[in-house]
Amino acid sequence: MQFSEYWLRTMVDPTLTSSELSHLLTMSGLEVEEVEPVAPPFTNVVVAEVVEVVRHPNADRLNVCQVDVGTGTLLNIVCGAPNVRAGMKAICAKAGAVLPPGADGKPFEIKVGELRGVQSQGMMCSAKELKIAEDSNGLMELPADAPVGQDIRDYLGLNDLKFTIKLTPNKADCLSVLGVAREVSALTGTPLHVPTARVITPTSDEILPAKISAPDLCGRFTGRVIRGLNARATTPSWMVQRLERSGQRAVSALVDISNYVMLELGRPSHVFDLNKIHGGLDIRWGRAGESMKLLNGTTIAVDEWFGVIADDQQIESLAGIMGGDSTAVTLDTTDIYLEAAFWWPNAIQGRARRLNFSTDAAHRFERGVDYATTVEHIERITGLILEICGTADTKVGPVDDQSVNLPVRQPVVLRTARAQKVIGVPITDAMVADIFTRLHLPFTQSEGRFEVTSPSYRFDIEIEEDLIEEVARVYGFENIPANPPVAPSAMLIEPESTRSLFTLRHQMADLGYQEVVNMSFVEAAWETDFAGNTNPIKLQNPIASQLSVMRSSLIGNLVANVRYNLNRKTNRVRAFEIGAVFLRDEKVTDGALTVAGYDQPKKLAAIAYGQAIDEQWGAAARVVDYFDVKADVEAMFAPRALRFLKADHPALHPGRSARIELDGVVVGVVGELHPRWLQKYDLAQAPVIFEVDVAALQQRPLPAYVEISKFPGATRDLALVVKQDVAAQDILDAFAAELAKNPAGKIVQAIVLFDEYRGKGLEADEKSLAFRFSLQDTQSTLQDDAVDAVMAAVVAAAKQKHAASLRA
Repeated sequence: MQFSEYWLRTMVDPTLTSSELSHLLTMSGLEVEEVEPVAPPFTNVVVAEVVEVVRHPNADRLNVCQVDVGTGTLLNIVCGAPNVRAGMKAICAKAGAVLPPGADGKPFEIKVGELRGVQSQGMMCSAKELKIAEDSNGLMELPADAPVGQDIRDYLGLNDLKFTIKLTPNKADCLSVLGVAREVSALTGTPLHVPTARVITPTSDEILPAKISAPDLCGRFTGRVIRGLNARATTPSWMVQRLERSGQRAVSALVDISNYVMLELGRPSHVFDLNKIHGGLDIRWGRAGESMKLLNGTTIAVDEWFGVIADDQQIESLAGIMGGDSTAVTLDTTDIYLEAAFWWPNAIQGRARRLNFSTDAAHRFERGVDYATTVEHIERITGLILEICGTADTKVGPVDDQSVNLPVRQPVVLRTARAQKVIGVPITDAMVADIFTRLHLPFTQSEGRFEVTSPSYRFDIEIEEDLIEEVARVYGFENIPANPPVAPSAMLIEPESTRSLFTLRHQMADLGYQEVVNMSFVEAAWETDFAGNTNPIKLQNPIASQLSVMRSSLIGNLVANVRYNLNRKTNRVRAFEIGAVFLRDEKVTDGALTVAGYDQPKKLAAIAYGQAIDEQWGAAARVVDYFDVKADVEAMFAPRALRFLKADHPALHPGRSARIELDGVVVGVVGELHPRWLQKYDLAQAPVIFEVDVAALQQRPLPAYVEISKFPGATRDLALVVKQDVAAQDILDAFAAELAKNPAGKIVQAIVLFDEYRGKGLEADEKSLAFRFSLQDTQSTLQDDAVDAVMAAVVAAAKQKHAASLRA
């Protein structure tokens, strides 16, 4: 939001310097980004009148002028401007004047000198030479009533400053000079002078028929017919000046007046060429297949998401965003329809962005514009139009005001004690009442409690915290002491049976993995490929078109990390991530850290690609395999024992993957990436991946004392022949079940599978599994008969459950 300081001070003029005013606005939440002078410094430049112009005797393109600068003596000035003429008022730099620096960066001093043999006692100036305009076609011509001899800085208000403020989205009420003036008045206590509009008495009874067919789009529509105008009238210099210093370019009188009132009062309006409207107007939602050409020359497709103003034949305006080219006013326009409306903010939000442009009107309407003053603002615009463009034939119709659906303001309660606690200063009822009065916030008061009904121009006051913010802003953020927070500080002891995420990260780093942090937004194809999720959680407003869904697995991100590194010539990758995944779950309810209908568990996933170890002389090079990563998983869960069971997973190789069970509960998966994804994602070899639940990984058993045996141990090897479809884990489970119920089973300390054989001596559908048993007793030396009994029992169990036989 950019505005002129002089303009602001016509509404509120506190006894503050420009820098103090800038600081005040910034500290109240209206951050002043820039304060820029409207013109650079220069001196001794005045309003002058050209009395006489004659051709220079020695130059075809120069004139010799007699110029009155108010000193009683005419100056002889040589001028080369093409538009110089006798009787015009222009700008003159007298001898001794210092003009803004030129291309060399040095100030330009005007001296008495000769040009082609003729003395010149000054210089006639263009706006470009004074750097108050970028372009000029000669001298800057001033109005006929400009007082000769007055300093041009005073006459044109060139000591003015342009303020540029950065507004937060909730401060839409300050998107006008009046809005900023209200703030300054509240902050300083200076009286506010609101621009008032006189009520224009209608001189005709003509009303353009208009109806609101979409109350959820337009809550109020106000219009007026005006005929017999002069659209070629010149916009007054004071209005052009204020527009330009607010970042607006002067176009034509009718357009300039509409823009001026938008900047002055925050009310976007639109002026239609009445003779180009067919029949009446209908305010409705667009329809599929419709299109229109906008004022900026762009033709757009309209659908049910856009609001429109249409006549009996076509769309004439895109509601709250931009008018249509078909009813645009021109210099030949004589009859207009003036419109001001209240558009519901949620009916405008996002529409301009979808069209890849922004407008001042959309910027204001999508944040909320005063719905109670459309009639007053129509009167204000009408008065300016009649003043500037009115003729003897001008006819003004009555105001047609239709209200069908306006916001209903609910009182918002502020508790003084709550405000005092949040702000951290001793706020009293009297202070709060004074602040609300200065802010023009209507309220009712009881002991320690205020009920505030926000004005029609404030769309940002909905909850108690909004009112507390208002109190803090007016009280002054710089007046709030910077005290450290006061709170009980107790050291919370982490349970010994729980490992922190920090510990898990360090353990993974110790295993040779590097941590990555990825976005929770992923491509929809990843969810289908790596998680088999055909109904992912879609984002309503994705930050990028391809990142359109929430992830339910970390695998897709890790595969993308591998591809990224391979594209940069890194041939060995070991990466892990700890992060949340997002699953649909109707059992989840809203809570401090939960959202109803969505489960957000944390997962730890890792990927290994390339060589098992870095290239070196001490070990042969080999590609990382399933068992390398399986060992890492077991190391992470140690000392707890895991079971790995064959399973199918959308992301993993069907014959080289397993589900991970802990105490009978599935806690993750591990395996090679599926061959189809190697081809699709352009990977030369299969990475090995695991993904486990962090909650299960964080739990660990408490340390417990176990007696160390004083007696020697023994080992026994056992080779069993089983069918090839019998998994080694099935045999281990049979051993464990037998040892658990056998009183002598306690002497078995460990069982390890150390060999698998297929081939000569076995049937085609058989294999041999060799297990090594470690046995030891804490009470006595092992006896052969006890060992033999235990070994016979486990062999019998394997034979009974899986038809195993001892290998000959």
